[in-house]
Amino acid sequence: MEKQTEEIDVLIIGAGPSGTVAAGVLNKNNISTKIVEKQTFPRFVIGESLLPRCMDNLEKAGLLDAVKKQGFQEKFGAKFVDHNNSCDFDFSEQYSKGWNWTWQVKRDQFDHVLAKEIERKGVPIDYKTEVIAVEIDDNGISTTTVKNEDGNQKHIVAKHIIDASGYGRVLPRLLQLDKPSDFPVRTSLFSHIEDNNRPEGIDGNRITIIVYKQDIWIWIIPFSDNVTSVGIVGSPEDINRFEGDASEQLKKWISEIPQLSDRFGNMNFVFEPKQITGYSAAVSKLHGNGFTLTGNSTEFLDPVFSSGVTFATESGALAADLISRKLKGENVDWEKEYAEYIIRGVDVFRSFVLSWYDGSLQKIFFTPKENELMKKQICSVLAGYVWDLSNPFVKQHSRAIKALANVL
Repeated sequence: MEKQTEEIDVLIIGAGPSGTVAAGVLNKNNISTKIVEKQTFPRFVIGESLLPRCMDNLEKAGLLDAVKKQGFQEKFGAKFVDHNNSCDFDFSEQYSKGWNWTWQVKRDQFDHVLAKEIERKGVPIDYKTEVIAVEIDDNGISTTTVKNEDGNQKHIVAKHIIDASGYGRVLPRLLQLDKPSDFPVRTSLFSHIEDNNRPEGIDGNRITIIVYKQDIWIWIIPFSDNVTSVGIVGSPEDINRFEGDASEQLKKWISEIPQLSDRFGNMNFVFEPKQITGYSAAVSKLHGNGFTLTGNSTEFLDPVFSSGVTFATESGALAADLISRKLKGENVDWEKEYAEYIIRGVDVFRSFVLSWYDGSLQKIFFTPKENELMKKQICSVLAGYVWDLSNPFVKQHSRAIKALANVL
């Protein structure tokens, strides 16, 4: 039987935030677009704390109003705590001009809202549809073979493909673009927990990062429904130090840490705890003839600064803008306008992540010698404004962190 063939301008692989933001921007530019998604929504995914920079991209894609109606937990900053000290970052006191708040979300709900809104705007999403082959000719025209849940296959011919498949990494796998990450292997052990002992006021609602040891840390991300996400991050050897299954291990971790045991010691898990190991990833290139990688299909560093959804929405919006220009006949310098731009932001967060784990950033966060201007500049990075070159902690990120840590 001959396979059915469908022709469109842009095919997007994956209906997460990167794909739906890209679809929103393309739809505004009257570019015919289709999304194929291997799973069904809602579906669980980690990465629940957004950064204010996401708001710019959601607004650009026409998705912000739909999210505002959901009543997600508003996020105005972040708190970092070690055994004796704490450091608060308030997004309203940042250096760069931009949004001063965002949300903490259950990603199954958040991603589903974005996908439904994109469908409402007229972009079709084929769920339970797997990409099994991609061929791209010399003109950048792709023929993608997909298979649905019934085993039926069809070809989708497109002028451009966006891979927004996240951890699925469809094009990196099919086009041999994967490369090893230079980050150490780390693991996260986490669950959602009933939060009946939630503190009153802002302390009960904001994201808190607790330092257990220099290279072991805990996230606490409260949601608006009295449920909180709790996770422990470190090397596999450190995180798996306790006997038992994931549930027994997380319970032992909670009892080990006073800030957790006091709040969650007698609470119930909403779902059986999960463990993800070796989540850092990289690729050899972000674009090619007729295709662009966005979101976690490009590179994922580490969850400590909640940068994942920011890069997903930023890369999705930028890729859609550039594709729209390309399809209108304009010349696009993909290396300069896309790859170098995205890598510039990734490198800022790379410096912050590396400095977090070597202790220098923790030294800055917990110093009694606080510098108000530098704290505002760091706050802007933590808000996701990592392309503001007027900020020294963006323009000279590695040098600025080292210089400040050395004088404290």
